[in-house]
Amino acid sequence: MNSHFILQTNNRGSMRNKAVAYLIACMVGICMSGNVHAQADIHFSQFYETSILRNPSLAGVFSNDYKVGLYYRNQWSSISNPYTTVLISAESHVAISHTSDDFLSFGILAYSDKAGSIDQKITTFYPALNYNKCINPNNNSYLSVGFTGGYVQYSFDPSKATFNNQYLNGNFNPVNPSMENLPNATMTIWDLGAGINYNVSGGVDNRVTFIAGVSGYHFTQPKFSYYQKTGITENMRLNANTTLGVVVNDNVSMQLQGNAAMQGTYLEIMGGGLVNWTQTTGNMSNVFVLTGGVFYRYGDAIIPVAKVRYQHLALGVSYDVNLSSLKEASNLQGGAEITLFLIGDFTDKGISRKTICPKF
Repeated sequence: MNSHFILQTNNRGSMRNKAVAYLIACMVGICMSGNVHAQADIHFSQFYETSILRNPSLAGVFSNDYKVGLYYRNQWSSISNPYTTVLISAESHVAISHTSDDFLSFGILAYSDKAGSIDQKITTFYPALNYNKCINPNNNSYLSVGFTGGYVQYSFDPSKATFNNQYLNGNFNPVNPSMENLPNATMTIWDLGAGINYNVSGGVDNRVTFIAGVSGYHFTQPKFSYYQKTGITENMRLNANTTLGVVVNDNVSMQLQGNAAMQGTYLEIMGGGLVNWTQTTGNMSNVFVLTGGVFYRYGDAIIPVAKVRYQHLALGVSYDVNLSSLKEASNLQGGAEITLFLIGDFTDKGISRKTICPKF
């Protein structure tokens, strides 16, 4: 039967039905009627490293001048063709002027994601711009408003798809016609997101920092159909973020991170903490940091995290230990993530030297 279909993308964990690990290799034929919303966002376990996807008003909010990152994720390799994601990002900030405590931050993020036996791919590019208004320089309090506009392309390889009509007596024969009217194998979406964020420091020497913000994506609810069928749109995603950072002493600090995302009927809640041990010799640029922690994605996975930073390079690893109903098939194996970041300050900082950011 010829039919219209939506090829949904890979949102992992609790934000999609766990059966997607089995079904992502298939193209699903659905007769469409009325208004339909497609739920399609991906996510990461080290979510605190992908600020533009989490809240564009977090872009460039860190204590150094620049941060350039590479991100790799591989999930569900134990039970199906895995989700494989490669992400790159860059962020920086600069003070508005010599006399102002306000600063402007900006960044770019792009990723390529592939999943399933039909090579379903997502290719994105998200630039972000963020204005940070100083409320009180004494306690390092800022109100940030950020925007991002994204280009997203979805695609799949129709030559790798198989259909019931190609099976005869249980045997597959690619010569048999599929009897399906396949659409264009690519689909392009223009996205729009925005967020607001507040951070403040307090306590002795401003050693305690609190951050909270909200954001939204897909405000235009773009059309989401390979057939370009009207009435099929992408759900808006609402996101809430919070962070509590505490500098215990010159060597020890910790961070508690929380994130909640809601898109359509799906809700993902993540939380956890990191403890950092820092050693410096001579000057602050010669720094060595060891980090360990654990996060929990509600109803889905527990995620241990380890990270090491030496001078300007930081390497992080995490692994999703699957605890959902899929664990019998996954054998507790979820997804591995590796992050590599280059972090530093400009040689000639100029007016950016006045910029004050959270002490992370």
